[in-house]
Amino acid sequence: MQQILRLSVIGILFNISQTFGSDARIDSWITDHSGRYGRLYLTAAAQVAGSSSTTWSNGTQTQALPAYSGVQELYSSADWVYLRTTGLGIHTMGPWPRTFPNLPANQHAFYRIPRVATVPSTKTLTGLGTIGYFVDGVAMFDSRDGFVWNGTSEGNGNGYWNRDAYVNEGPTFDPAYAHQENRGTYHYHANPIALRHLLGDHVDFDSSTKTYSETSMAVVQHSPILGWVRDGFPIYGPYGYSEATSAGSGVRRMLTGFQLRNGQRGTDNLTTSGRTSIPAWAVREYGVSASQSGPSVSTTYPLGRYMEDNAFLGDIGSKQGTDFDLDEYNGRYGVTPEFPNGTYAYFVSIAADGKPVFPYNIGRAFYGNPTGAAVTALAEAVTTNFVGGAKTPLVADIPTLANQEVTLVWSGLEGGTYRIDASQNLTDWSTLTANVIPTGNLIAQTTSVTGKQSFFRLAQTGLADYDSVTNNANQGGGNPPGGPALTSVTPNTGVRGTTVVLTIVLGGMAPPANVSPTSATVGSIVGSNLSRNGTSVTSSFVIPANATPGAVTVSVVFPGPPGMGNVTFAIANGFTIL
Repeated sequence: MQQILRLSVIGILFNISQTFGSDARIDSWITDHSGRYGRLYLTAAAQVAGSSSTTWSNGTQTQALPAYSGVQELYSSADWVYLRTTGLGIHTMGPWPRTFPNLPANQHAFYRIPRVATVPSTKTLTGLGTIGYFVDGVAMFDSRDGFVWNGTSEGNGNGYWNRDAYVNEGPTFDPAYAHQENRGTYHYHANPIALRHLLGDHVDFDSSTKTYSETSMAVVQHSPILGWVRDGFPIYGPYGYSEATSAGSGVRRMLTGFQLRNGQRGTDNLTTSGRTSIPAWAVREYGVSASQSGPSVSTTYPLGRYMEDNAFLGDIGSKQGTDFDLDEYNGRYGVTPEFPNGTYAYFVSIAADGKPVFPYNIGRAFYGNPTGAAVTALAEAVTTNFVGGAKTPLVADIPTLANQEVTLVWSGLEGGTYRIDASQNLTDWSTLTANVIPTGNLIAQTTSVTGKQSFFRLAQTGLADYDSVTNNANQGGGNPPGGPALTSVTPNTGVRGTTVVLTIVLGGMAPPANVSPTSATVGSIVGSNLSRNGTSVTSSFVIPANATPGAVTVSVVFPGPPGMGNVTFAIANGFTIL
């Protein structure tokens, strides 16, 4: 007798939340890992054993509840793609050296990227903090580590000799070439090799050591899109078409347009001449003269320590498209699999042996207009392209029958529990299996069947507590993670109708010592007699007798480097008017 199987729609939602189209700005994001917790290896021993953690703490930084990894929501309008992400890698993160103080955390990030990129004649320098997102939902940082030569020493801030993040912070990267600053923003400065492995971009994974390496096999395909910069242009892996405008020209590694200033390929030799001038690309992008002195090349300040230790070959007689592939922004215009009619695109830069090379992901300035930024809410009508994480709908495959046993396969959330019910008539239901716990993104359960026809329904019956991506606690605005910020305000209270003199202490990424603040405010009250001593700023404030009592924001404004505008250091509720 033929057996008829029916799968009830009760408790099942088919995959209608994803309305991806043909726009790579929408459908290049990785979404099929959103129901899996972010996890990490806390130690090298845990890495070798394959023992990962979904919650963690080092005493000062704590992820107390699990958080789902990567991209959680996508929305789009005619002008923007909106991305909501925890910022946690979908690969297993870590470990980092025991001396490295930071651990990653759910960033509750909401960010928008323009769908239509524009190219201005005047370029904008990259800023510290997030300058875009990779398709796994991990933040993209630029090639600096936030330290500069200030004329006498190195310190946080802005300047003309910027320390290279890969060179100086590379030992703190995990096997995925990522780490996090003191607010837990997991990010890539260079070659996102774990992401490339996940996307099949010529990377091998050693399951015994849990490490990645460039494959020794011949390169056979163009790199995929790895992310989107905040100017709306894509960033690809290191392999592109040999001829920029020909998809039939073969595929090879893209050659950076930069050369260390070591006397080779027409560069000057900083070891012998000293760091007496910045290169031509920096002169253009910073808008200053070339005469900017840095420290002499030495064991303490070795060649390659600073971004400006590199020259752009196009400035010294070499030609893009013949001698190298990528311009000073680390991109080029050409055809790609996703843009057969051509687009400007950035490319990851690596050497022949797979090691990252300057400028790594993108150069010191954006090629396009960087209008992308963090947002706090949707302020326009949008299309919902993807909703995942804890909101992922149940999606079932067609059941299979063999030897009176039916196998049901459906999507499952980590932390969720599920139930299978059965019926012969769609009226009377009985529970076949309760408390089904997923071990991955898909759940498969096999059960015996009887009768002429059987109906099944699936239901999610529970979900463990988790750290939601929509928690706004860490959702950022204009200031990059880790700074600018103020550490303290003394005194932190003042009575209406009096004058107070405040000592305001700068936090991370303080400007060079010779840069003076332009203004200081307590709420709407503008300070006077402004002065600076190291990381402390002193200013007088006259509190009006009719001022509104309560806690207010304290801020100090500094001039930024050329092309960057002002930089505001602030602390919310830093002063209370009594």
